[in-house]
Amino acid sequence: MTRLVFERGGQCIAELEASAGDALIDVARFHDIPLHWRCGQGTCGTCAVRLQHPAQPQQVIVGRKERNVLLRAGLCSASMAASEQWPDAPETVRLACHLSVGDVPWRIVLPDN
Repeated sequence: MTRLVFERGGQCIAELEASAGDALIDVARFHDIPLHWRCGQGTCGTCAVRLQHPAQPQQVIVGRKERNVLLRAGLCSASMAASEQWPDAPETVRLACHLSVGDVPWRIVLPDN
């Protein structure tokens, strides 16, 4: 099990355990985490989060669909959207519906809205 800490505005709103491989959006829904989402399929861009974990910084592969949605939502630059390799860093925005829980503890930072 992987420890997940959800926070908003610098305040912890939930701490829980999830299995590696679980979709982050499903974990949030199941535990009633106040993470906004509309489609749950990776097309609306409303489930944007930032991650912090001990393996950072590193490079990750981000799929075309997620890159395009983040670009349309204004959450990444055109140059970033053109690249498959992204920095896995605390300031990088990702979509919870495209993230699978890993095997290291995660701090998930939700938007302040």
